Amino acid sequence: MSEEKSLNFIEDIIEEDIKNGKYKSIVTRFPPEPNGYLHIGHAKAICLNFGLTKKYPGYTNLRFDDTNPVTEETEYVDSIKADIKWLGFEWKNERYTSDYFEQLYQLAVKLIEKGLAYVDDSTPDEIAEGKGTPTKAGIATPFRERSIEENLRLFKEMRDGKYKDGEKVLRAKVDMANPNMQMRDPLLYRIKHAHHHRTEDTWCIYPMYDFAHGQSDSIENITHSICTLEFVPHRPLYDWLIEKLEIFPSHQYEFARLNLTYTVMSKRKLLQLVNEKIVSGWDDPRMPTISAFRRRGYTPESIRNFCERVGVQKRENLIDLSLLEFFIREDLNKKALRRMAVLDPVKLVLTNYPEGKTEEMETENNPEDINASHRTIPFSRELWIEKEDFMEEPPKKFFRLGPGRAVRLKSAYIIQCTGFKKDDAGNIIEIQAEYLPESKSGHDNSGLKVKGTIHWLSIPHAKTAEIKLYNRLFKIEDPANAEGDFKKYINPDSLQVIPHAFIEPSLSTAKVGEYFQFIRKGYFCLDKDSSTDKLVFNRTVTLKDTWAKEKDK
Repeated sequence: MSEEKSLNFIEDIIEEDIKNGKYKSIVTRFPPEPNGYLHIGHAKAICLNFGLTKKYPGYTNLRFDDTNPVTEETEYVDSIKADIKWLGFEWKNERYTSDYFEQLYQLAVKLIEKGLAYVDDSTPDEIAEGKGTPTKAGIATPFRERSIEENLRLFKEMRDGKYKDGEKVLRAKVDMANPNMQMRDPLLYRIKHAHHHRTEDTWCIYPMYDFAHGQSDSIENITHSICTLEFVPHRPLYDWLIEKLEIFPSHQYEFARLNLTYTVMSKRKLLQLVNEKIVSGWDDPRMPTISAFRRRGYTPESIRNFCERVGVQKRENLIDLSLLEFFIREDLNKKALRRMAVLDPVKLVLTNYPEGKTEEMETENNPEDINASHRTIPFSRELWIEKEDFMEEPPKKFFRLGPGRAVRLKSAYIIQCTGFKKDDAGNIIEIQAEYLPESKSGHDNSGLKVKGTIHWLSIPHAKTAEIKLYNRLFKIEDPANAEGDFKKYINPDSLQVIPHAFIEPSLSTAKVGEYFQFIRKGYFCLDKDSSTDKLVFNRTVTLKDTWAKEKDK
């Protein structure tokens, strides 16, 4: 009998709420700001919010927090929706905070009418200075005592476009001595004369996130508003606004965000990498964005399984990238089609194989799949093999080719090396060997046992492709918190391009979205920028975790 999986702390809360009759069903929301592409940390939040309403009665809304027109673009909205669907989730309602701009404005008016908000003419520096410090109370601005009538008039004039950016703000009237700095008369609205990607030029004042967040949750009857830990100090304001406005009591819960080694999660830092062309774009396969993982060949199942294993905690921690790589290897081992590719070729000539002859060798598409079919690959006298599979003076435990040594060619014959040629610089340019006709795979009557098996390609039949070998973007585990500019820790070997590798003929019809294991080389996928004239394959991950060995060299 399998052991039942324990509940995380949010599931405990939900089960208690349902048991006590507080809710018959729950409503969660995923509230991205459309100012960049989603990353692996957002994937955890997506899996949590949508996963809860798969497990319990209810639904999840997708709500775009589009309250800052300066940084938001429709491109980001489209990419976010594509990422969520690719991960395997569907939202019930697609909402935008901008849908509620009129309602939010009226709620702000209600606060003013209750004497709980005021228009402040102070500059941003004056407001910051007036807030005091964690150990010293703030100082009230003289504008705090404006009358309700004056505040209503000024707020309407802000909406009507009478004032410039930064000239006035609307603040909540809470407590300038509150030990929580977030409660010292926080900003509710600011002026921004900027074109909005949805409301265009209708508005020139926009709500701050701390105001829009809870009120939008309440408008949508969100029962469990799940945020990351940095919003813990903001929760008192969230509750204060809902209480004072006497609206549906949504409640905020906080969990630890996902931090991953050898990368950065800050949108600002990721945007820097894109803008400074350190990477080719948001979906560069070295980036931690969901679109980058998709382009690199990660499966949605591997990311969902990873997020489930990481779990939901209340304390920040740094998750090793190797754990994510474990899940993609585990998933691709089951579903990736096996194919042969030679990335660093050297010519092998079978001197006793008839010239001009071609055979079709049968080999499996995936030995891990009992229902997998077989395919044939052409075999001839001249083959490509990997340079690393031959050594002129091999050590004792080298079980590949060397003078006088025998190996099996995968799904073909046993061969024995009889000689080799070098160029003037001493590089091996050709290996000679003889094949044993009676040793054909599946029909081996040779009685000979060999310890090594290597992959190969028939030279007359091989196709060419560009191969991109991706590695970790940073050299150190935690570049986000390292001393100095995070970009100085960029790994110069994070991308190696092989312009002319050789692949088996069947790969010439590969499609984006298919997964392949290049035998003995790693997992690969066809890049979206491929064409019929130029195939490009991205390495998803190596067959084993080689990073630890590489970084210790």
